[in-house]
Amino acid sequence: MKRALALSLLLLPAPALAHGGENHWTLAPAVTLPLVLAALLYALGLARLWRRADRGRPALLRRALCYAAGWLALAGALVSPLHEAGEKSFTMHMIEHEILMLLAALLLVAARPGAALLWAFPQPVRAVLAPAGHWRLWRALADPFVATAIQAVAIIAWHMPWLFDLALTGEGWHAAQHLSFIASALLFWWAMLQGRAGPFVAALCLFATSMIGGGLGALMALASSPWYSAYAALGMTPAGLTPAEDQQLAGLIMWVPGGAWHLAAALWFLMRGLNRMEAGHALPR
Repeated sequence: MKRALALSLLLLPAPALAHGGENHWTLAPAVTLPLVLAALLYALGLARLWRRADRGRPALLRRALCYAAGWLALAGALVSPLHEAGEKSFTMHMIEHEILMLLAALLLVAARPGAALLWAFPQPVRAVLAPAGHWRLWRALADPFVATAIQAVAIIAWHMPWLFDLALTGEGWHAAQHLSFIASALLFWWAMLQGRAGPFVAALCLFATSMIGGGLGALMALASSPWYSAYAALGMTPAGLTPAEDQQLAGLIMWVPGGAWHLAAALWFLMRGLNRMEAGHALPR
């Protein structure tokens, strides 16, 4: 544990050390094609909206930059050597998952890409897809408490040893793991930022998520033996960590920066709600 704590100070150079020139970019069509499609659809829809926009172009540009940042974070986690490094080190795998769920999903939702993606399609298709936000199923899933529960189930379930080992040893299970992480995180952040959640409800959901993820990370960090047999069988990681130390460092990442990310967002929503209350009760002078 002490060794993992010391190595946590070296997180920035750690990926380069873990790669050791042996990890490669992941260019599997099942990964790259959806990424390319998401970029092309957004670019096409944005171009159509841009031609119709006048004063709204600065807002479109800000959203496009946010979407581009989210797309790059998503692609970087799934395609860069970090992904292959995650097959040899739980720490690298944890960093990949944190990028997917905390950074990429948040940026993509904050970009409000719905209009641009919708305008990528011809008018008959847009007419069918436009009311999707009012569909009963979507409204049920986008409830802030439901979205929080769905993401919590995805996080807890996939970190169960038998299921995580399946993801490490089977490509199909690994793809399902990443898909469920990305989908549940997109749903969660949409419910917090664009759904029906008020600031206090969003703060509560984010605080609960911080406790769930942080608690799971703490259990990993404090465990004296590795949970996952697939990583234990690999022995020392390329960075020189034992399987137990590798898991402890991964747990620290999930516990401290991961938990702090959601907690900071919860405090932001709480302050936003308090400011609204203060503004609502302020008397005109």
